[in-house]
Amino acid sequence: MTAPTRCDVLISGLGPVGAALAALLVREGLSVIAVEKETEVYPLPRAAHFDHEIMRLFQRLGIAETVLADARIAPAYEFRNAAGDILMRYDLVAQGSPSGWAPSFMFHQPTLEHALRAQAAASPLAELRLGRTLKTFTQDSGAVAAVIDGPDGVEQVEAAWLVACDGARSPVREACGIGQDDYRFDEPWLVIDALVSDPSRLPAANLQLCDPARPTTCLVMGAGRHRWEFMLLPGERPEDVLEDAVIRRLLAPWDCEDCVTIERKAVYRFHGRVAERWRQGRVLLAGDAAHQTPPFAGQGMCSGLRDAANLAWKLAAVTRDGADPGLLDSYQPEREPHVRGVIELAIQMGRVVCVSDPDMAAARDAGMLAQRAAGAPPPPTPVSKLGPGFALADSPGGGELFPQPWADVDGRTIRLDDVLGEGPWLIARQSSEAARGLDEPALVPFAGALGGWLDARTAEAVLVRPDRYVFATGPASRLSAAWSGGLKAGPAPDGPAGSHSPGP
Repeated sequence: MTAPTRCDVLISGLGPVGAALAALLVREGLSVIAVEKETEVYPLPRAAHFDHEIMRLFQRLGIAETVLADARIAPAYEFRNAAGDILMRYDLVAQGSPSGWAPSFMFHQPTLEHALRAQAAASPLAELRLGRTLKTFTQDSGAVAAVIDGPDGVEQVEAAWLVACDGARSPVREACGIGQDDYRFDEPWLVIDALVSDPSRLPAANLQLCDPARPTTCLVMGAGRHRWEFMLLPGERPEDVLEDAVIRRLLAPWDCEDCVTIERKAVYRFHGRVAERWRQGRVLLAGDAAHQTPPFAGQGMCSGLRDAANLAWKLAAVTRDGADPGLLDSYQPEREPHVRGVIELAIQMGRVVCVSDPDMAAARDAGMLAQRAAGAPPPPTPVSKLGPGFALADSPGGGELFPQPWADVDGRTIRLDDVLGEGPWLIARQSSEAARGLDEPALVPFAGALGGWLDARTAEAVLVRPDRYVFATGPASRLSAAWSGGLKAGPAPDGPAGSHSPGP
């Protein structure tokens, strides 16, 4: 066996979350080895939706235009009954967003994954080892030692940190003995992805058809694609509904047989689960390894990418800058409340849709139609705000997602994040040695929006974390001291050392 290769972070799994984390870490100057059992990006779509905050992350990574070329803005999300009446409607475009981007996008996952991997692979700090599997790992107070199975035999890797982005069945999570809190939502659905030659013949809005005879989802996807999801009824088996004749019958009401080509068909079980611990010593969980959500709120991949953004700067602060490793203990408390809010909203939506009893469906329809007639809004989407962690929540704006104003300058659009760049920002009303001021030329185009944000919080200055969440507001000098002091203080890493086997 050859001597181990050393890196700052070993990532197990190179789906969207693992690839995004790798791309973020190399931007922070950390060395990364990512192992993935498949040799190619899975060629068919799985996730279908991301929101404005995730597009802002893609902007930061330099892939926004690539993703946009194959994505579509989602105009609305409607829940309809069997008669076609609208029970509940989210007008997505009208909501606006603090990031400047449209609130919601439908996209093609393979295109995104290729773009994310390319960004990571372009750095000499990243090594993407495909066709390889994490076999075993041990950890102690100083490092993680991993054994990797590959086409050329066994390889050894020594890393400061191991991040498991290895999916809902996460072998790393299992090897660590980490249990899951199960929301007991378990529904089997047939998913059909199709290429569409004439999109004008299909709905432009995303639909949940709350028909007790067959609850159905109809989604706009990336350019030239559409998705249907059909709930399996009692007594139906996956192998039965995957028959071509059954699929033709299910699609017949949409009158689209001559303009669609089936790209993928599969039966999935929708779950709501959260891992009990997202960190054990030098091992961290992200994405589906840490939490799974039913798809009704379109936040599964988004939640994992928020994990990556939260983790990347903290791993860099600890590994590169000498911050206390206890900073990583803030990861789960910050992210879990939002994750649970998303899961609970998705389950709430799912329970609206997944009603197969006609009498119960009729009662649901009557109640929801009455609420809509009375002007009641749909259930709110959970606000992307940090839970208790590394932010001063008692300061106005602490833990909020900081806005990204856009401005037109000399006929071109500029965005705040592109102007200010990487790292934490200290923004004040007046320039100083420590702070970027609204009076400096680069920020003048955004001064109105940023000044209004500060006014609304009666704040002199704001310190924004590298993941674009607000650390705190207050006097600029105090913010700098609080940030530096907070990075130096924190509890010691938790979790026992030991040996683990994440898979065969």
